[in-house]
Amino acid sequence: MSFIDTLKEKVSQSKKTIVFPEGSDPRVLSAAAQLADEGLLVPLVLGSPAEISRAAEKAGVSTDKIKVLDPATYPEDKQQEMHDALLKRRQGKNTPVEVDQMLTDVSYFATMLVYLGKVDGMVSGAIHSTGDTVRPALQIIKTKPGVKRISGAFIMQKGDQRYVFADCAINIELDAPTMAEVAIESAHTAQIFDIDPAVAMLSFSTKGSAKGEMVTKVQEATKLVHEQAPDLAVDGELQFDAAMVPAVGQLKAPDSTVAGHANVFIFPSLEAGNIGYKIAQRLGGFTAVGPILQGLNAPIADLSRGASVDDIYHVAIITAAQAI
Repeated sequence: MSFIDTLKEKVSQSKKTIVFPEGSDPRVLSAAAQLADEGLLVPLVLGSPAEISRAAEKAGVSTDKIKVLDPATYPEDKQQEMHDALLKRRQGKNTPVEVDQMLTDVSYFATMLVYLGKVDGMVSGAIHSTGDTVRPALQIIKTKPGVKRISGAFIMQKGDQRYVFADCAINIELDAPTMAEVAIESAHTAQIFDIDPAVAMLSFSTKGSAKGEMVTKVQEATKLVHEQAPDLAVDGELQFDAAMVPAVGQLKAPDSTVAGHANVFIFPSLEAGNIGYKIAQRLGGFTAVGPILQGLNAPIADLSRGASVDDIYHVAIITAAQAI
């Protein structure tokens, strides 16, 4: 059974409500219709009924089981509630007029629905850029206590093999504290998807086989994880083969409790992480599900603008699972 099938069983019992701000996109409506038909969650799609109707017709799907909300006709008392909450949340950084303007943006509107507890999570990015999705989340939802930055993880699945790769989507440069933070959050993500985390802090060096600032950073990050999450199985710095292949792990890091059987891989930069997951996807035949945004106070998902219907469907299930 794939991890998505496992999650389906879990989320179908909780029936979380997930908002989709991009209701005019046929891919989004197709995924929302499938989720609703299967009874996995309650999809709330934003947009004008006319636009949604045209998009549904183009997609060849019915919207009978999909909840539709038009921000332009949102009841005045609820608009005021949202306005006041956002103004307070921004703590003087925006004027009332600016807040009104922000709420005309479906990304801000949808994020406020999450913040106010009217929905359980948000899936966006099929049309909007990462910035359009992440900026409102950082300004409104904000990071969890003790977490300074969000990060993006992918679940890599192939047959019975299942791994977490991070950060593959958000932070271009990671210093040691950020890399440590990503590692701890990625371990939490692994646990959501029934992966008992064994975390490898990746480098081009294994246990001092090479020297330099990039190696020292990973060593320092590993030390911080040990201090902040002493019960977590983590080791580094490890090369990818030492982290994953038992024979290589035994040869290069014989005293490691992680080397050779890691399942959570923390890359030292976005460049390495993004290239790494795409190599595994395109050459290794792994399915890459994500990115899963980590570190926020509530589940917000950022899709690729090239996302397929299946991608949106899977990410929505993951977002619902994060909300449980």
